[in-house]
Amino acid sequence: MSPALRAGLVGLGVMGRNHARVLAGTDGVDLVGVVDPAGRRGAVPAEVPLLASLDELFALGVDYAVVACPTALHEEVGLRLAEAGVGALIEKPLADSVEAARRLVTAFESRGLVAGVGHIERYNPALQSMRARLEAGELGEVFQVVTRRQGPFPHRISDVGVVKDLATHDIDLTAWVTGQDYVSISAHTVARSGRPHEDMVAAVGRLSDGSMVNHLVNWLSPLKERTTVVTGERGCFVADTLTADLTFHANGEVSNEWEALRTFRGVSQGDMIRYAIPKPEPLRVEHERFRDAVRTGDMGEIVTLRQALRTVEVSAAVLESAETGETVSLKAPSEVLGVT
Repeated sequence: MSPALRAGLVGLGVMGRNHARVLAGTDGVDLVGVVDPAGRRGAVPAEVPLLASLDELFALGVDYAVVACPTALHEEVGLRLAEAGVGALIEKPLADSVEAARRLVTAFESRGLVAGVGHIERYNPALQSMRARLEAGELGEVFQVVTRRQGPFPHRISDVGVVKDLATHDIDLTAWVTGQDYVSISAHTVARSGRPHEDMVAAVGRLSDGSMVNHLVNWLSPLKERTTVVTGERGCFVADTLTADLTFHANGEVSNEWEALRTFRGVSQGDMIRYAIPKPEPLRVEHERFRDAVRTGDMGEIVTLRQALRTVEVSAAVLESAETGETVSLKAPSEVLGVT
């Protein structure tokens, strides 16, 4: 067997503690040090040292590091890792601006380092199954993708708004499951909680194949919802990423002779199937795929920095549209999203 990879972790907030737990239990990986200036230990095993700086982490010798500090620090930390020749798994979003994200792409690519971004929804079993079924043509032509991601405000977030924190999930997963890119976006945002950033967004966009997307994202609802609905010529897939359930609602082929019921329900309503699918923990799968990428250099199963850059570009367009009241057209990306 290959020797275990030496991994570090930067940041021990809510997500950082989850990364620490999974890193400590991932086969073929040794968590050798955690950088957290606040000195929080959380889920970090007692034998793993807590460090005050990246220099201390570098002195231990690491193959890669997971970056789970606030988004505003991603560029600074990522550039230091790249300069030290250390690969990185950076939490989403890649950076807090398009320019910062581009600098990170250049820094890691120019050195030939393995780097990825933690868009964890790509590893959700429901969305994995949905993507495979869409690729197999089970839905036929895709007409629309609708996502709803809403719930109470997470106190772990203070440096970005709901677009960069939550909507980036939906932007990335939509492009990934459909294999299409965003070509335009129109959005409205509101800030109702007194914080400096937006806490609700409604966006409508168009993908490169002509299909339409809708995203409703907020931190103002007592209802926690994580739903992706893809509608096509043969019916629709509904993925609940909280429960990792995938359901197919087929277009009906048998007409209903009861006139009142036909008018109310529509003649196209058909069978419903809830698929039985394996449900491994998405974060664990994400780490296993990244471990394999570091070992082999094959980044086909991780979210590359270029793909994550595109998500940052689309999220910036969402905010631009909300500010100007205009639909924003997007230039073609440098890498086709959805190809992994």
